Amino acid sequence: MSDRAHHGGVDARWAGEWGRSGLAYLTGLPDGPPDFSRAHVLERADGLAPDAATLLSGRAALLGLTRRGRMSAGGASRLLAARDGWCAITLSRPDDIAAVPALLSLAEVGDDPWPAMQRWVATCAVADVIGRAGLLDIPAAALGEAAAAPPDIRQVAPRVSPRGPRGLLVADLSSMWAGPLCGQLLARAGATVIKVESPARPDGTRAGHPGFFDWINGGKLSYCLDFDTQADELRALLAVADVVIEGSRPEALARRALGRDDIAPRDGRIWVRITGHGSRSRRPAFGDDAAVAGGLVGTAEGPVFCGDAIADPLSGLEAHRAVIDSLGRGGGELIEISMAAVAATYAKLPLHSSTTELPAPPPPAPSVPATAAALGADNATIRHLVNENRCLPC
Repeated sequence: MSDRAHHGGVDARWAGEWGRSGLAYLTGLPDGPPDFSRAHVLERADGLAPDAATLLSGRAALLGLTRRGRMSAGGASRLLAARDGWCAITLSRPDDIAAVPALLSLAEVGDDPWPAMQRWVATCAVADVIGRAGLLDIPAAALGEAAAAPPDIRQVAPRVSPRGPRGLLVADLSSMWAGPLCGQLLARAGATVIKVESPARPDGTRAGHPGFFDWINGGKLSYCLDFDTQADELRALLAVADVVIEGSRPEALARRALGRDDIAPRDGRIWVRITGHGSRSRRPAFGDDAAVAGGLVGTAEGPVFCGDAIADPLSGLEAHRAVIDSLGRGGGELIEISMAAVAATYAKLPLHSSTTELPAPPPPAPSVPATAAALGADNATIRHLVNENRCLPC
C-alpha cells in the first residue's frame, strides 16, 4: 500500500468517526452542511480514552444541541468579526451580561446584547476588544492567539513508587466540565473522588441539565463546606489527597491559604491546575472561547464553532492522561493545563475536507450510569476518611 493510500484510509476512518459521533452535526453553519474539517481531532483524542467521541459530544446529545455556526452550540458564545480579524466573546454568567453596557460604553443595551456587541466589535481592532473585555472580566479570545503546548509539568515533591489510580484519594475542586471530567475518568479507574463545593458557589452545572451533571459527577462523593470559615477542614482534606484538581484562578485558593504551597507536603501528590490561558493569565475562559483562542474552529465559509465547547472535554482528557503518566513516574508533580494551548495543539492536526457525503447524524445520548450525590451528602463520610488518612503514613 502506498503512503498516499494509507493516509487516505486513515483520513476516511476519522472522518467516519467524526460523522458518527455527532461532532460533524455540531460543526458548521446552521443552514449549511455538517463540517468534517476537524475530523483528526478524534485521531488524537481516541488515544486518551476509548469513548473519547462520546465524551466530546455527550453534553450536546443530552441537551439536544445542534450547530449554529458563529453562535456556539450552547448559545453563550459568539464569533464576531472585528476590523482586523475574528474574536469570540462569551456571556454565560450574569456578571458578564451585566458588564456589557460598560464594555460598549452605553447606558443600556436591551434584552439582547448581541446586536450592539456585534456593531461595536466591527469598529474595533481585535486586541482592543480582548483588552477591554479583560478589564471587565468578560471571557474573550482572538482567533488563533494561543500557541500549542504540552502540559507544564514541574517536580514539586518527592516521588513514590509508580502506581495506578485505583485506591487513590482525589480532591476535585473544579467545576463545569474539564476538571470534573478528569475526576470522572479517575473515578472510573478506581480512585475515590471527592467533589468539593462551596454552599455559596456550588458547581454551576448543578443548576443546569441534571443528566449532564450526573454524567460527569456520578460516582463521586460530595463534600460541601465554606472555603472561608471552614478553610482548616478543607486544608486537612487536601493534605491527605493523592491528587488535587483545581480549575479556578490560582489566587482564589492562595488568598485563603489553600493553594499548593499552603498545604502540608505529601510524597507523590499530584496537583492539577486547569486554566483558560495559563496560570500566569487572569483572563477567564470557557470551552468555546478557549477553542477559538487555540484556532480550533470549523472552516466552512469562514470560522465556525467546532463541536460543543470542545476545549473543555479535550482539556479534561489531556489532564487525565497527564495524571496517569505522572503516576507512572511516581508523581510529586504540579501539572498545569491551559485550555487554549490544548485547543491549539489539536488545531495543528491535519485538516480534512470540510464537506463529504458521509452521514452526520445527531450525537447519540451517552449512558448515565449513576446519579450524582446531593450537595454535601457525604460530608460525614469524608470527615471520617480524612481522619483515617491522617493516621496513615504518606
